[in-house]
Amino acid sequence: MNQTNSKAKNVYLITAVASLGGLLFGYDTAVISGAVGALRNFFIEQIGANTADAQNIIFQFKTVIVLCCITVFALFGSFFFKFFKKQTAIISLTVLFIFGAYFLFSNFLSEANALTENLTNSILGFMVSSALVGCIIGAALGDRVANSMGRRNGLVLSAILFLVSALGSAYPDTLNFLPSGSLAVFILYRIIGGIGVGLASMLAPLYIAEMAPANIRGKLVSCNQLAIVGGMFIVYFVNYYIVKGQAEEWINGIGWRYMFLSECIPAMLFLMLLFFVPKTPRFQVLKGNEEAAVNTLIKYNGASRATIILTEIKKSFNIKKAPWLSYGWGIIVIGLLLSVFQQFVGINVVLYYAPEIFKGMGMKTDASMLQTIIVGAINLLFTIVAIFTVDKFGRKILMLIGSIVMAISMIGLGTVLYAENNGMPALLLMLLYIAAFAVSWGPVTWVLLSEIFPNKIKGAMAVAVAIQWLANLIVSWTFPMMNNNAYLTEVFHHGFSYWVYGIMAVLSAIFIWKFVPETKEKTLEEMEGLWEIKKKVVITTKKAEL
Repeated sequence: MNQTNSKAKNVYLITAVASLGGLLFGYDTAVISGAVGALRNFFIEQIGANTADAQNIIFQFKTVIVLCCITVFALFGSFFFKFFKKQTAIISLTVLFIFGAYFLFSNFLSEANALTENLTNSILGFMVSSALVGCIIGAALGDRVANSMGRRNGLVLSAILFLVSALGSAYPDTLNFLPSGSLAVFILYRIIGGIGVGLASMLAPLYIAEMAPANIRGKLVSCNQLAIVGGMFIVYFVNYYIVKGQAEEWINGIGWRYMFLSECIPAMLFLMLLFFVPKTPRFQVLKGNEEAAVNTLIKYNGASRATIILTEIKKSFNIKKAPWLSYGWGIIVIGLLLSVFQQFVGINVVLYYAPEIFKGMGMKTDASMLQTIIVGAINLLFTIVAIFTVDKFGRKILMLIGSIVMAISMIGLGTVLYAENNGMPALLLMLLYIAAFAVSWGPVTWVLLSEIFPNKIKGAMAVAVAIQWLANLIVSWTFPMMNNNAYLTEVFHHGFSYWVYGIMAVLSAIFIWKFVPETKEKTLEEMEGLWEIKKKVVITTKKAEL
């Protein structure tokens, strides 16, 4: 009994260490929420005040934007040509290129090197969302890092990137490596942190899944999702106590730096603890270190199970990969739309811009930060509810109810703001929206993505995750363009963007109802059989039409 308890204790300890990667994921993406106003003051108003340097700084910014778009386009190109047929890859990339080129030209390249309203809002939006470019890069490189450096060492790399990003984001003027202006440098440091997030988002759950015994694997992997939300909750507290009782001048000058600098503490802790956990048995077998793999398996699973698991690991390397379209377009489109709708309903607008949203409702800085803590608490609480209900009620019903409640909340919030009623009704509608997302589209999307793709095309999940980061970038970047636009503000009183997200929630409900299958209590093999049947039905229908 003592030996069993010792093994369980060891597994829980390494899960706690790996889950720090998830905590930093949440911490890094949410830390900027408290600094949005200060960043606008420090960077954008600085550009307007120093007219001599304005053109050079704006040119640097545009150059960074173009390079980021080229990098993202190249990453998706490598995905498409690797896993799709050449014709399909060319068509997909052409659509992506046209959309990206139009967005770039209309919002940046067509603008003169002057600080117009549209460019101001675009700069603010990209500053807040720039880390997501790094997330796309990190997620795209995750598989290669996992198989070359290993799962644990990949997490070590992500911890170093978090540390560099925290220091550079806090002091972009002091740690400036460009000729002039710190705006582009700040964005590059945020992208570095985003790469760390992208790596951690893949490697932390992968590490836990490969180390955990099968009977508690689901519970332990769920700890990573809980750690992400927990990281957001913690950073809302940190930001609140940094600004509590401080003057706006201090927050705009120094306070925002402490917010980013605070990430050094969990990043250093994560980095140090990683050197005390083992490499996963799967990676050790992959690199030919079978003896080390056996020792690790015995330590965490017991001698009686070690040989069996080792055999299963070796057998898993023999699974043949298949082209992504082996099961037809349906499964690919469903996977991609799950990722897109998860972001297009506007969740990260609330998580990234919450303090600014509350300030727009007339609250002072302290009060807006306190309300953001409430948002984080609701998010954390209902994520826990989702973990305990997803296997009881099923995926589809939770997603459908979540979409309906989010649609009501967002459309209601937009209407309340349009009517210029910025009090308690607006706050309650936002909290209802957060609760609905946290119990449905937040964690359940990840469950569905892990279940709908058969093992032979599991690599398709990588593109679904990359698309999710891209959708997150688009939504987070465009929110200030809508919310701070003078015409839209005058006509809709900040309600317009929430109506857009409400409409997206309605579309997501229709999508779930019509196209997404229920995966509750179905094995992965049963899901594979379902897609085989659907594919045969499509082929039979086409033959009948001919």
